[in-house]
Amino acid sequence: MTVRRSPLVILSAGAGLVIAVAGAGWCAGVRVNMTPSYPRGLWRIEMLDRAAAVGDLVFICPPHTAEFERAFDRGYIRRGLCAGGFSPLIKTVVAIGGQQVDVANRVSIDGRPLPDSEVRHADAAGRPLVPFAGGVVPAGELYLHSDFAGSYDSRYFGPIPSSGVLGLARPVLTFGP
Repeated sequence: MTVRRSPLVILSAGAGLVIAVAGAGWCAGVRVNMTPSYPRGLWRIEMLDRAAAVGDLVFICPPHTAEFERAFDRGYIRRGLCAGGFSPLIKTVVAIGGQQVDVANRVSIDGRPLPDSEVRHADAAGRPLVPFAGGVVPAGELYLHSDFAGSYDSRYFGPIPSSGVLGLARPVLTFGP
């Protein structure tokens, strides 16, 4: 006896499977990165049981501020589950509270030039970008960076609260530079 399944039943079962796998991944801390700041693909949030340190690659929720609303409006960040409805960022911590950040044509941390930190004064659409003025990173805040030249990072939005750190960012399955 041959059993025929209707296309609707097959489609429903397939959709249910996709939703179940995506939900399990989400609960396990797996996220999709589709921005060019770091390789695109699947990343995992790994628990961080200490304060974020210089050199850590982290997932961090941006604060709900007018600056990040403007960044969303310009397409620099996406919607997600962080405060204000923003998506978490993947960035490298390059300075912590108490460190001096100087911003000119490029960034320097405690007098040492930061590689790949040239400052742009316009985005890819020709809209003006205003760089962070520089200064001492306040206690409890982090200065973030990406080597990608077009990255929207602390060169433009300045330090942000370390309380937004979700954990370390670990690649699972990525592609591209």
